[in-house]
Amino acid sequence: MSARHIHLSERDVELLFGSGYRLIEKRALSQPGQYACEEKVEVVGSRGSMKMSVLGPVRENTQVEISLTDARVMGLFAPVRESGDIAGSGGCKLVGPAGEKEITEGVIVAKRHVHMTPEDAAALGVRDKEMVGLQIETEERSAILGDVIVRVSPYYATAAHIDTDEANAIGLRGDAYGRICKKMDTHSLLAIFCPL
Repeated sequence: MSARHIHLSERDVELLFGSGYRLIEKRALSQPGQYACEEKVEVVGSRGSMKMSVLGPVRENTQVEISLTDARVMGLFAPVRESGDIAGSGGCKLVGPAGEKEITEGVIVAKRHVHMTPEDAAALGVRDKEMVGLQIETEERSAILGDVIVRVSPYYATAAHIDTDEANAIGLRGDAYGRICKKMDTHSLLAIFCPL
C-alpha cells in the first residue's frame, strides 16, 4: 500500500529546506535504493493542505503522489498516471521550513502497478508495460483490481503498489500477497458476470 508522498528535485529540496540541504534517510522502502525521509512538505490545494513524507533519493522532477480522495479534499487536479508521466498533470503549492514554491505540474494519482525482476516476470509469463489484473484476498472484501501495469527491471524487487483508496476499498491492512491475472477481454467478462 502506497500512502500519499512527494518526490523532490534537488533544486526544490534546496528551495524548501535551504541551500546545500541533503535529505535524511529514515527507513528503506520495498524497492532497492528507495527510502522514506525524515522531512515532510506541506502540499496546498484550493480547499486545503496536507503534510506529506518526502521519499528519496532526489529525482529529476518533483512529483506529488496522492489518492483521488486526497485530491478532492485538497481541491487538486490529479490525473491517474504512471510515475514520471507528469506533463499536463496538476499543480499545487509546496511549503517547506525554508521556502515555498508553486508547481504547475507534477501532481498525480499513481496508476496501480507491480514492480518485477526479469526472472519473476519470465516465470509468470508477463512483460514490461503489460496490463494485468491483480487478485488480492482479504478476510471480507477480496477483489480483482484491473489495469495494473507491469514494470520490469533488474533494479526492482517484486512488489505491487496500490494506493490507500484501493487498499481501503478491499479492507487491506498492511502487506498481503496477490495473484497476477492475465487481462480478459470485455466479452469474456460479460460472459462471466452476465451469462446469456
